[in-house]
Amino acid sequence: MLIAVISDTHMPRGARRLPDSCVARLGTADLIVHAGDVSTATTLAQIELIGPPVLAVRGNVDDDELACRLPSERIVEADGARIAIIHDAGPRNRRLTRMRRRFPGADAVVFGHSHQPLHESEGGFQIFNPGSPTERRRAPAHTMGLARAAGGAVEFELLELP
Repeated sequence: MLIAVISDTHMPRGARRLPDSCVARLGTADLIVHAGDVSTATTLAQIELIGPPVLAVRGNVDDDELACRLPSERIVEADGARIAIIHDAGPRNRRLTRMRRRFPGADAVVFGHSHQPLHESEGGFQIFNPGSPTERRRAPAHTMGLARAAGGAVEFELLELP
């Protein structure tokens, strides 16, 4: 199963839009995971029109409609792998240990908030932040992620977007 992973799109804002290369990757996935800060229900609807089902969590800048509609966290089952999704995984210090404790049945946690891409793994447990396809902040590039789930395992790949 191919999962496209994005976070922190913060749209609409000015002329901001998802890069064409991001939209193309989203369209080829079996599932889109958005780790929060979509911003508006209209933006979420536009992402849903790309095609694959979208599973999202609410972020700290999402409007009232999204805050009511989206959960703060969720677990996705993908070909036997359990992936938790949350927007803010807290401070960097001991983050992997905290997320393992918070989601003991998960194989991985996808999160956003910092706009800083990250992939850490320890003892078969992973945490993954795809960065942002639209607002890189201090990151060197706009990014997104891909996850490949098969046979109860999940592998993440970070993609830089032109």
